[in-house]
Amino acid sequence: MKTILRVAATATLALLATQASAETRLTMSSWLPSGHPLVKDVMKPWIKNVEEATDGRVKIIMLPSALGHPKVHYDIAREGQADITYSAHGYTPGRFKLYKMVEFPFGGDSAVGTSVAYWNVYNDYLKPAGEHKDVKLLGLFTHGPGHIHNSKRTVNAASDLKGLKMRVGGGIMNDMATELGAVTLQKPSSSTYELVSSGVADGTLFPLESVPAFNIQDKTTHTTLVPGGLYNFSFFLVMNRDRFADLPEEDRKAIESVSGEAFARLAGKMWDTQDAKGLEAIQANGNEVVTANEAFLTEIRNASAPMEAEWLKTAAKLGVDGKAALEAFRKQSHQQDVAQTR
Repeated sequence: MKTILRVAATATLALLATQASAETRLTMSSWLPSGHPLVKDVMKPWIKNVEEATDGRVKIIMLPSALGHPKVHYDIAREGQADITYSAHGYTPGRFKLYKMVEFPFGGDSAVGTSVAYWNVYNDYLKPAGEHKDVKLLGLFTHGPGHIHNSKRTVNAASDLKGLKMRVGGGIMNDMATELGAVTLQKPSSSTYELVSSGVADGTLFPLESVPAFNIQDKTTHTTLVPGGLYNFSFFLVMNRDRFADLPEEDRKAIESVSGEAFARLAGKMWDTQDAKGLEAIQANGNEVVTANEAFLTEIRNASAPMEAEWLKTAAKLGVDGKAALEAFRKQSHQQDVAQTR
């Protein structure tokens, strides 16, 4: 009997050891507060989706604190300090070139539209340039259309922006604000409250969601809505390339099935939902909300035209048909926008 029990115990331990060894644990470094919608409504649900898609074989553990500044999170994944990270391309000026395609003005009114179009157009046109070749690219997405928020005055012309100190995140939003006359402070979104509440910044360029999310609705009491967005902002979700390659093929395919376009939709829906709530919060606070008039929109178009022309040259140097890519992005983004309203 004792022999039978020993054999049974040994078999049980062997089974548990096999199960433990079959489970893969991956780490994610996250630099936003745990309560931010991008964390609680996108990253955490995606983590759950990965676990379910792999039947529990792959578990992603979000680290309790970020392993570094948002601008180094691409390298954190590339170097394997954490297996998975996310951040924004514009936080490292000059490193990435092609992402600016999605950041030009008037990209779209829906984050689902711009995010899904971004992922598809990236794979159809931009991927061969190899800008993410040293990692496994799991997702690309944008937030909702970016608008103007400040504490000083109504902004409905470039002249109204002149001299205002505006927090920007880099990329096209920095270029646009500068071209329209603002003084730009290039800082990550997580620094916005400190900058605005201390008076170091007069305002920020943000999607509607971010105003209450970063608790600045009492500070930036003037909002200007730009139809289609004054700008947008490009984000990535990446994994260490070797770590991904080491996974069994079954798990690689499972992770990809809930990433890519599925992840773009997940992120886009969050931004769209939160943008609607953000506008409600801004209005409920009694803040001024105006929509950019046609004269201001023309100023924005004129300011962005040279930037688009320069981007097309850059794309050509990287072997990309920039004109076709930009046209496809805008067409698909608009089609997704229309689909969201049905």
